[in-house]
Amino acid sequence: MEDVKYLKILSWAEEDRPREKLILKGKESLSDAELMAILLGSGTVSLSAVDVAKLILNGCNNNLNDLAKLSIKDLQKFKGIGEAKAITIISALELGRRRKEAGQNKREKITCASDAFDIMKPHLLDLQHEEFWIILLNRSNDVIKKVFISSGGVAGTVADPKMIYKHALEHLASAIILVHNHPSGNLKPSEADISLTRKLKQAGSFLEIPVLDHLIFTDHGYYSFADEDKL
Repeated sequence: MEDVKYLKILSWAEEDRPREKLILKGKESLSDAELMAILLGSGTVSLSAVDVAKLILNGCNNNLNDLAKLSIKDLQKFKGIGEAKAITIISALELGRRRKEAGQNKREKITCASDAFDIMKPHLLDLQHEEFWIILLNRSNDVIKKVFISSGGVAGTVADPKMIYKHALEHLASAIILVHNHPSGNLKPSEADISLTRKLKQAGSFLEIPVLDHLIFTDHGYYSFADEDKL
């Protein structure tokens, strides 16, 4: 008899079981309790996972913000919740909080070479080897993504135009900015830098994804091909 009670979710119509319901009807069709039941995985001898979830939500006035304030020990006070299930609930709520926070973050915008320099500092500052990156931009010059292309030794790195424009096309970029660092601190572009810039500018013109700038990054400053009228 106890086994029957424990497995009672399995006796529900398939379209009413939380996991099956999500597959058949979509995530929007599930209640908060049903979504939490999927996280819990199982209930107790006398309660289904949905029942346990309802108890927890009732204890929080059915408010997910109040639920997010509970600690592991607070959650363990509810019947059927051990440490592992409490951690699962807290982790899911934290992911939701981070997603909301990420959605509120305004996209970075590039209005000048110094903006690109500042945006790349976390990636290139203090490096002892060269790296090549691209910054993908939309039509408003908002940053879509910063993409690492390649790394090399102290004296140079290789940047494949095909890979660069593959990323630009995949992300529907309207323009790109090229960035690579000189660990030596030398701001002067090499002949290879000039040649690559020219090649990528030509490819960008053909694909209608223009190169707006090529920045040579050092820990103490930058060289901008656009500012120096070298594009």
